[in-house]
Amino acid sequence: MKNSALALALLAPAALFAQETRDLGAHQHGHSTLNIAIEGLQVVMELEAPGADIVGFEHDAKTADDRAKLDAAIAELSKPLSLFVLPAAAGCTVVESRAGLIDEHHGDGEGHAKGEHAGKEGAEHTEFHAEYLLTCTDPSAIDRIEFAFFEIFQNAREVEVQMISDKGSHGFEVERDAPVLNLSGLI
Repeated sequence: MKNSALALALLAPAALFAQETRDLGAHQHGHSTLNIAIEGLQVVMELEAPGADIVGFEHDAKTADDRAKLDAAIAELSKPLSLFVLPAAAGCTVVESRAGLIDEHHGDGEGHAKGEHAGKEGAEHTEFHAEYLLTCTDPSAIDRIEFAFFEIFQNAREVEVQMISDKGSHGFEVERDAPVLNLSGLI
């Protein structure tokens, strides 16, 4: 990202928390994480989501159909304001967007809940990672985020959100059946 130093500085506490949480728990399908940092007119977002949630599989893309699903998913993940709908009054535009895959190769069931993929030697996990930089004319107007993410990615069930703004750090869980995050008074 152009402002990678700013993004790193803003997301470092949230990323450390997310990594600590990830190290403590097992790999969970249906569970994504979204880190948000707001400073001045800039909004930085970082999304991580299991491959099973986004494309329905975690193995390497072996067929043309698998590759087409990956390409379509990356195209969707590259449109943050279509996934995470901000109020029009905030006047947000995308400055930069990057989305791609992270492959995690585990040994015999490593990193899984008991029974999940157990016994699969060298089990693979494809995760999607996306980074977004937005500029908003009035970030204080961001009083909610609507998660169209759940409509687009049918296997996604929950997004754990960590947000940092000048009013502090906040954590939330947004679920498929309640896809609107209320941020009134937090920005």
